[in-house]
Order: sequence, then structure tokens, then C-alpha cells
Amino acid sequence: MAPAERTDVERSLGRRMGGAAGLAALAGLAWVARDVPAALGGRLAGARAERAGRSPQFRDGTFHNQAGTRTMVADPGRNLLRELIFGKQKRRPSTAVPLLRPAKEPATIDTDRELGIIWYGHASALVEIEGYRVLIDPVWSERCSPSAVVGPRRLHEPPVRLEELPRLDAILISHDHYDHLDMATVQELVARQSAPFLVPLGVGAHLDRWGVPAERIIELDWSESHQIGGLTVIATPAQHFSGRGLRRDGTLWSSWVIEGTARKVFYTGDSGYFDGYAAIGAEHGPFDVTLMQIGAYDRAWPSIHMFPEEAVDAHLDLRGGLFIPVHWATFNLALHDWSEPVNRLWAEAKARDVRLAVPRPGERVVVDDPPAVDGWWQAVA
Repeated sequence: MAPAERTDVERSLGRRMGGAAGLAALAGLAWVARDVPAALGGRLAGARAERAGRSPQFRDGTFHNQAGTRTMVADPGRNLLRELIFGKQKRRPSTAVPLLRPAKEPATIDTDRELGIIWYGHASALVEIEGYRVLIDPVWSERCSPSAVVGPRRLHEPPVRLEELPRLDAILISHDHYDHLDMATVQELVARQSAPFLVPLGVGAHLDRWGVPAERIIELDWSESHQIGGLTVIATPAQHFSGRGLRRDGTLWSSWVIEGTARKVFYTGDSGYFDGYAAIGAEHGPFDVTLMQIGAYDRAWPSIHMFPEEAVDAHLDLRGGLFIPVHWATFNLALHDWSEPVNRLWAEAKARDVRLAVPRPGERVVVDDPPAVDGWWQAVA
């Protein structure tokens, strides 16, 4: 074969190989993104949209906070992207986060006054109250993202597997952001548990798309409640936003009151500090324990996430007893140091004489006899 002919053959072969590589890349991209459309969830339609339209929180096609808020505040001279990439903050722990596996639990819980909380990491927690078990914002996936290969990745493993969870009586979801509502976790809980999902208005559209039976979806507006035996679960206001794609605020966000005959628990969900906490405390408090968001804050979004000191303000407004921090340690979602939220919280709690427990992921806290705060995270950081 003449040199010119060999060149033509080589070029033809190169084009074919390049085309094959391009097709392979497209196929790989399609495989990676195969679950993304489903993970984005559903949209308001039909009777669900009609009910949302009747909510005092819904107008002009979206849900709103009690007061006007902005998700981002301009900060002249600050480049968030540059800070994200080149910032000097220590946003990950230096060594492995210590995990505790709860002792084997009995099939039933004593129905006396004992109140227990197990924090699994980030906002996921189990409330054991008067014989009932309520799971809050369960996220067991490796990433809080619509994709399994991109997005914030866990900084520690879940301390227990989903199949190791005890029988649940209710599953609460505060809002539809990926670090609080995870498709894979929901689908596994549907298969392994029979408990209903209690969610804010509109979030049922996501659950519908993921195969949750209609009879297991209970959607509540603020101030609405649902009875589970002797337990009352109440949706209460929060100051945040929602959205799993480009569209914002198509579903409601909520904090939650979990009320037994003698014990009460409050969970913030995600929220900025607002005067709604005092109103909730006046109507539903005092609370034996509050589960309070302390992490992922920044001065660029002060209206939608609390700083640790504000979380203490909110706890006192709520007339809370024991303070247990959540929404930290598991996912890297802001620009502060990994341990900063809990360090600031500990200092503020001591200054204001607030009872505090900071469990390791998987550690069970008996609310009436909490472990002393020992600074375990400082060795990790």
C-alpha cells in the first residue's frame, strides 16, 4: 500500500474509532444520568394542585414564607465560587468520624416517659417517644444529589443500614431538598416499612412518582396535624425554600412538632431565624428536646439557615429543654470549617446555660439523662 493510501485508511479508521468513542461516551453519560429525571420528582397537578392553591402560604403559583426572604444576599467584593475552590476553610474532618451502632433494641419500647433520640448524621434522626418511633428526614445515599456520581458526598457512612432500622410508626420529611429527601432511601423504606410518610404540601408529588402508595402519603399545611395512635404530629412554619430542579418553591417546607401524652419534641427542618419560633413555643411548648439546624450557614444566605447562636435563640424561643444539634458533620454544604458550627454552639450554650447533647452519629441520647458534652469532634477535626 502506498503511503498516501495508508494515510487515507488511517484517517478513515481514526474517524470510526473517534465516532465509536463518542458513542461510548454518550452511552456512559446516559447510564450515569439514567436516574436523574426520576430523582427530580413530580410536580403539582390535579387535586394536589387544587389543595395547594387553597393554602394561605400559596400565591402566584408558588409557596411563600411568612415574611419576605431572599435565598441569596449580595456581598460586594466577595466571589463565592473562588472561595469555594480556593478558600482556606477546613471543610472536611482530618480523620474518620466516629460512629456508634445502637445496642440491639427490643421489639417494643416501654410506654413510660422515657424519650430517646438517635442521630444518624446530618438531619436524619430517630425519635423514640411513648412507644412510637418516628424517623426524620432519612438520607442514606452516598450523595445528596439527583446523580449518583456528582454532588456532595458523605463524610461518614450511615451508622446503621436501612434494613437494621426498627419498625417505624411514621416518617417525617421537612422539605424536598436532596439532603432531606432522597429517592433511593424513600424507595427502600417503602419496601421495608409500612409507616406513612408525613410531608408538607406538594411533596407528595415526588413520592407519587417514586412509587409510594397513596394511602401512605399524608400531606400537611402549616398548623395541620395527623394522629398516629396516641401521638400527634403537627406541621409548623419554617423560613426556607424548596426545589429539586430549576423551579423554586413548588412545594412547602416545614418544621415539626411531635407530641405524645406527656412528652414533646420539636424539629426545625431547615430555616432561618424568625419570630415564628416564639409563636410555636407559645402555642405548643415547652419541649423536652429540640433538634436544631446548626450547619451550612453563611452570611450570603442568612434568611434561610440559622447561625449556631441563632439556633440557641430559637431553642429558647421554643421553650426547649435539651438541645441536640443536627444538619452538620455529614455533608459539605457551606464554606465554614467542618467543626465550626458545633464549636460555636458549645460556646453559646455554655454562655446561656442551655442544656446540650452532641451525640456521635448512631449514639442514642436519653433526653432525661443525656451524655456530657465531651468535645469528641475536636479530635476528628
